[in-house]
Amino acid sequence: MHASAVLISDLHLTPSMPRTAERFFEFLEKEARAHEALIILGDLFEYWVGDDAKARSPFHQEVAAKLKAVSQAGTKVYFMHGNRDFLLGQSYADKAQMTILRDPQVMTIANQSWLLTHGDVLCTADKSYQRFRSVVRSPLVQKLFLMLPTFLRIKIASSLRSNSTAQYQRTQKFHPEIVQVKGDVTLNATAGLVAMTGCQQMIHGHTHRPSYHQESLGGQSWQRWVLSDWDFDHPETVLPKGNALSITAQGIRSLDLVRS
Repeated sequence: MHASAVLISDLHLTPSMPRTAERFFEFLEKEARAHEALIILGDLFEYWVGDDAKARSPFHQEVAAKLKAVSQAGTKVYFMHGNRDFLLGQSYADKAQMTILRDPQVMTIANQSWLLTHGDVLCTADKSYQRFRSVVRSPLVQKLFLMLPTFLRIKIASSLRSNSTAQYQRTQKFHPEIVQVKGDVTLNATAGLVAMTGCQQMIHGHTHRPSYHQESLGGQSWQRWVLSDWDFDHPETVLPKGNALSITAQGIRSLDLVRS
């Protein structure tokens, strides 16, 4: 239970995107410390193939140190796994002083209940992804994967990312309507999660489609907030983007993190 919290998602941090990392570090120094809790709803990193693979990475150690500093300053830090960094383990979480949340999670913030999820489990129109997700989230599969040499894990992850990007680009070019449907959450899945948890206020990321929705199905109604992804490194293809949701006693509001 927290009197206030700020939520972010889908930063996809990587050394090759220094401006995005710089804005994140600034966010940790300013916006995050104005709240009792910082909640990261997945895909903090572009990819993660095991804590041991990042043990000596200066970039990932710097991220951990910045997060730890926020925690030591009095802001509790929470992390929920995304589809890119679901292998982030307790070792790195301890270094960053983050508490790992299950997905989904209901939390009390400013005396209200909030249903939190990364969001990928709600994209049930993409049946091939859901099959893939069920396999890679298996504890046995993860254990076997983490037993592989680091270089091989990185190679596999890079190959999966490249294939996924190529498939998305082909579909986007020839069948944009399919991308529109598969890349978003479904009403049935969202309604099912609301019914399961009994919470009518949902926040998620993953889809990169920041918005606010009032929805209903089967006699139940709920509100849904979608967080933005972050990108401050590719102005030639997209405008800088990144937001956060602030929840306080005064209500919920979106924070535009793009510098004016």
